[in-house]
Amino acid sequence: MATTSKKRKQQQRQAAIRLTIMAGILLCLNILAARFHTGLDMTREKRFTLSNATKKMLANMKDVAVVDVYLTGKFPAGFQRLAEATRERLQSFRDIAGPHVVFRFVNPVEGLSGKEKQDMYSKLAEKGVFPVSLKIQGGEEGYAEKEILPYALVQYNGKEKAVRLLESHSGMSQAEVFTYSETMLEYNFASALHELHMPDKPRVAYILGNNEALGWDTYDGLNTIPQTYHLDTVDLSHILFLYSSYDAIIINRPTMPFTDAEKMRLDQYVMRGGHILWLMNMLYTPMDSLRTSPQFISQDYGLNLDDLFFKYGVRINTDLIEDYDAVPIPMIVGSNNQGQPDIQPRKWIYFPIILPSSEHPIVKNMPALLTKFPNSIDTTSDPEIKKTVLLQSSKYSRKAMNPVRISLGMVKYPMPPEIFNKPYQPVAVLAEGKFRSVFKNHITHAAIHALDSIHQPYKTIADTTTSMIFATGSIMENGFYQDRGPMEMGYWDYTKDNFSNKSFILNCLEYLTDRSGLIEARSKDLTIRLLDIKRVNEEKTKWQIINIVIPIGIVLVFASCYLFFRKRRYEKKQ
Repeated sequence: MATTSKKRKQQQRQAAIRLTIMAGILLCLNILAARFHTGLDMTREKRFTLSNATKKMLANMKDVAVVDVYLTGKFPAGFQRLAEATRERLQSFRDIAGPHVVFRFVNPVEGLSGKEKQDMYSKLAEKGVFPVSLKIQGGEEGYAEKEILPYALVQYNGKEKAVRLLESHSGMSQAEVFTYSETMLEYNFASALHELHMPDKPRVAYILGNNEALGWDTYDGLNTIPQTYHLDTVDLSHILFLYSSYDAIIINRPTMPFTDAEKMRLDQYVMRGGHILWLMNMLYTPMDSLRTSPQFISQDYGLNLDDLFFKYGVRINTDLIEDYDAVPIPMIVGSNNQGQPDIQPRKWIYFPIILPSSEHPIVKNMPALLTKFPNSIDTTSDPEIKKTVLLQSSKYSRKAMNPVRISLGMVKYPMPPEIFNKPYQPVAVLAEGKFRSVFKNHITHAAIHALDSIHQPYKTIADTTTSMIFATGSIMENGFYQDRGPMEMGYWDYTKDNFSNKSFILNCLEYLTDRSGLIEARSKDLTIRLLDIKRVNEEKTKWQIINIVIPIGIVLVFASCYLFFRKRRYEKKQ
């Protein structure tokens, strides 16, 4: 009996030692896992792998960035997934930056009374954080409204910036909204950190002097751009030289011809490494005149820019794109039984909806844009200039050469898509390279003298590789209503849709002014993989067995084997 008792105590000591060692091993593994967090990205598009530009920026951080994520609490599954994706993305930032990235999930209105909560919402609104009303199940009527904050506030380098986590665009399903939002997390956070890290904002000039658009229809753009850039207005007709201190310039819908002196100033700005965003409409198309007249005829502005554009690798045609995929307008098609006008929506083929299909980071994954009276763009065969089509019309489109008779009567009856037989007409093109001066062989002595007077030599080729973007001018246009004021770029009042025009303008400026390459993070693929319902129904039982029964069976087999051999071992010792 004494021998048996001694053996039992020895076995208990050994069991205690094994248990202690196992606990120590588990503790060490947890510490290592917390300190050296890593993961394996098995997605085909590498959605969870940081871009090289983001890694470089994070590795060079000198200060500590504090990120307060306000998306916390009990939400429907989509928001819970977005919150978890935000946590994982910030953790991947921390894996690179180490202690220079600190994040926490907080509810800034938790525990506050009604008045205190409203005051907090007002303070957050001043920082760019706005609550979103969400309907959730519950309450006496079957649902209840709850306000959530799908934002994060990034504090870095003594500054702060709000980051919107929920990216919602017209035409997206709920599943697409959440997937797109998850895809954009890296870019949004990296862009915010980069912006806060920069000692000064890039400088952008809005060019005037040729009757460019400047008024209520540019209100949204000219108020949005200064949030990220130093924006100046420069009258091209009243200066001798356009200095390269501007990282980019915008030329938006000019309607008066450019003189050779003005073209020289633009040309020499490009030769010194300048970047230009050309937003052009080549034809006069007074849509407002249709209120008083049944039709109008388009007219060429005669901007005198064809030679400049051709030297830079493109030709903007004096035509109009007619596209079957267009926004609707209200049209009187007759009268009803009561004698009242019968108003029905009809596609206005001169206002195409452009869905980007390019793989370029400026537009990749971008939802649809709204354009108005766009012109087609051709590219030249100059091998020194790289041309990339950013936007193009749909499969069902065609061109109408100037002069074009435009009448509401032409869309009174639905048009068959078969008549739109000129598909995929470019409406936005990126040109990159070492551009050559258009005045190389015919510069005047007066022009050389003017440059010499300000100690600026004439250059025939660009100092460095530079870039410019040619796009239809209507992209930066916003609507204006007497009772509501200016609207957002890309807002179409008749259908209440918000198109992604503003994102396009900001992405273009970022690409032209920022050499860090962070915009690469936008180019991750947006892929929604849905279940095959037919296979789900046919193979339901098989996958239930594989995922539930087999794992439990394996555990039971191992447990049975362990007990069996343990029993045999003690039987032999006895």
